[in-house]
Amino acid sequence: MSPKSITPDIAAPLNNAGAGFKNIKKPSGAGFGDQLKKYLSEVNELQQVADKKVEELASGRNANLHETLIAVEKAGISFRMMMQVRNKIISAYEEVMRMQF
Repeated sequence: MSPKSITPDIAAPLNNAGAGFKNIKKPSGAGFGDQLKKYLSEVNELQQVADKKVEELASGRNANLHETLIAVEKAGISFRMMMQVRNKIISAYEEVMRMQF
């Protein structure tokens, strides 16, 4: 049986072998790395706001102790959350490295 004897309908998938991978669409939206960078910058912003409020309170420019403590607590909670995410990422990385193929 020669390849010419195969009808075009049957031979079409054989001619396009490997083309299926080219047609796979990438998921839309931001990737994991982009999301991680976004959350890290948010944690950094909260830390900077808390530092600024503490500095203002210490210098006497802003005597609102309540807002300052809330800002410090928000920054602390977000930092602890970021550390937990970091620990999970490292744990997942170590787990993948232990896999044997």
